[in-house]
Amino acid sequence: MPRLVALATAVLAALLGLPPAGAAQEFPTRPITMIVVFAPGGATDVLARIAADHMARTLGQRILVENVSGAGGTIGATRGAQAAPDGYTLTVGSLGSHSAAPSIYRSAQYDPRELAPIGLIAGTPLYFVVRNGHPARTFQEFAALARANPGRVSNGHAGVGSTNHLACALLMHVTGLRFNSIPYRGEGPAVNDVVANQVDSACVLAPAAVPQIQAGTMRGLLVAARERSPRTPEVPSAVEAGVPDFLFQGWNAIFAPRGTPEPVVARLSGALAAALNDPTVRQRIEQLGSVPPRPEQMGPEALRALVASEVERWAVVIRAAGISEQ
Repeated sequence: MPRLVALATAVLAALLGLPPAGAAQEFPTRPITMIVVFAPGGATDVLARIAADHMARTLGQRILVENVSGAGGTIGATRGAQAAPDGYTLTVGSLGSHSAAPSIYRSAQYDPRELAPIGLIAGTPLYFVVRNGHPARTFQEFAALARANPGRVSNGHAGVGSTNHLACALLMHVTGLRFNSIPYRGEGPAVNDVVANQVDSACVLAPAAVPQIQAGTMRGLLVAARERSPRTPEVPSAVEAGVPDFLFQGWNAIFAPRGTPEPVVARLSGALAAALNDPTVRQRIEQLGSVPPRPEQMGPEALRALVASEVERWAVVIRAAGISEQ
């Protein structure tokens, strides 16, 4: 009889698409795919690879990073949300892709609040940068040129609804400036065109901005914070640059599909926590200008609460700003 019960349970689990008994305890038994919702080289990609490298060692399995970009991150986020809920497909998203973009894109067939949250990787301060060949040396000089040439100053971002796009939309709102906004399939390609002097400006998150500013390949006119960053002490804060209302911080986090078993979520979250508690990992994150989460910000429930509040907040902003799918 016990064997019949076990067989019936296994058949029912298979029909419902549930993992077999003991699967959660054995997890993982094969490589994990980690979908990054933007192109290589941007903040989301850089932070995802830092987390994946350490998590793979903790879990004893490879984590294969796959960049699936487009539509403000919603193409990759949709694929991740619709994957089998077994823990073998994770998604690394951002404030844009997992809070704001679903309010913009009708094609986004997922609700971030219904996903299985794994945990926050880092908070990501934001920089306003210009190409090295741009004549403006300060944000006020840049603003004067932009006002004299409304809609002609080019500004790259990671796609409509991305964190970068929302940040520059906020900047235009608080300053009254108007840019020629150019959407890319991720932050990396936008940064590349700023470095190549093909685009005048961009709103760029710290992991992608800080190395370029330190290398002298593009100039930071401000960091969207009350104080300067110790990683880029030469870059003024938004307050110093004369735009005290331009305060903005993005974030990056890991999600699993809805219905992922709690023991699997706990295993993955524990591996992420181990990474974030490693001094070397925290140093790498901080060197990029990002902010590792505090203990109370770590774990699935903290991320669940963050996403719920951010979805509500940005839905209001998006409606007020009239941002829509293009």
